Amino acid sequence: MENLFLELKNKITEAESIIIFSHVNPDGDTLGSNLALNLMIEKYFGKKADSVFVGTLPNLYSYLPEFSRFQNIDDIDKSKKYDLAIAVDVASKDRMVTAVQLFDNAGFKANIDHHVTNIGYGDLNIIDGNAACVGMILNRMFKKWDMPLNLDIARCLYTSLMTDTGCFKYDNTSPEAFLMGAELVGCGVSPNKEYRACYETKPQSMVQFQAYIVCNTVFYNDGKIAFSKVTRNDMSKFNAEDDYTEGIVEVLRSSKNVEVAAILKETKEGYTKVSLRSKSLDLTPVVMDFGGGGHKYSAGCTIKKPIAIAFDKLLKRVQSEIK
Repeated sequence: MENLFLELKNKITEAESIIIFSHVNPDGDTLGSNLALNLMIEKYFGKKADSVFVGTLPNLYSYLPEFSRFQNIDDIDKSKKYDLAIAVDVASKDRMVTAVQLFDNAGFKANIDHHVTNIGYGDLNIIDGNAACVGMILNRMFKKWDMPLNLDIARCLYTSLMTDTGCFKYDNTSPEAFLMGAELVGCGVSPNKEYRACYETKPQSMVQFQAYIVCNTVFYNDGKIAFSKVTRNDMSKFNAEDDYTEGIVEVLRSSKNVEVAAILKETKEGYTKVSLRSKSLDLTPVVMDFGGGGHKYSAGCTIKKPIAIAFDKLLKRVQSEIK
């Protein structure tokens, strides 16, 4: 992988225009990694990269340094040809949605990811399915580049690590994850401040909305399966933003007997966005049946059906895996 790190460094050095992509419905890993790379490119290469998002940018992560650098893909000329395009934490090209044209048009395309379902769609693919987060891959890369972190970059990497390890409690919390966290704290990161900024600044309407969705959870198979629906009417009732569903599925999974938890969210187009979590069941075969991807115990997909139909189809598929 060191050769891949060096190749990307050379491509950044050569490029005059650079764009960095996050996946649709962005989370802490894709946003933190995107900004960390953007800031590193500016600090050590002296270049300005464009960081783009698709859909809604979650205000939840507005505490991140230089958060204002993110640009909506709708504000960028889709016909523009960048010298270098870099996708971070994007498991498949369709996760870039309307931004994929810009990615495909680039002179050179790099793909940095940690999803086991990533098929390697770039000219350069830096993929490690064992990495706890993409921020971990970037941290290794920055070391190989011999480029020390400043506080802003360290904070971005910490958000990537904190959110994708569930604050160091998920199955992917490796010795390297703890060592990386210690290194970032050594750079000046405050775990307490970052945790509170990310998890303890919810607006009242978000707390009430999440409580409502949790209370409407339906359990199946003797409590081993927990499914909850989020309709557009639910969103309107609480004036909820898209990121208001963040973290609900983990709450459902926390129930003692639950093996698989799912949040099914009705989209504006009338489709169904699904977030799945499990304690020990490999979810990748389930979501791949619906064109999705992710990790063994944390995965997702979009089912292009109304939410009631999608609910039934997904439930039957999950039940086929439950012993």
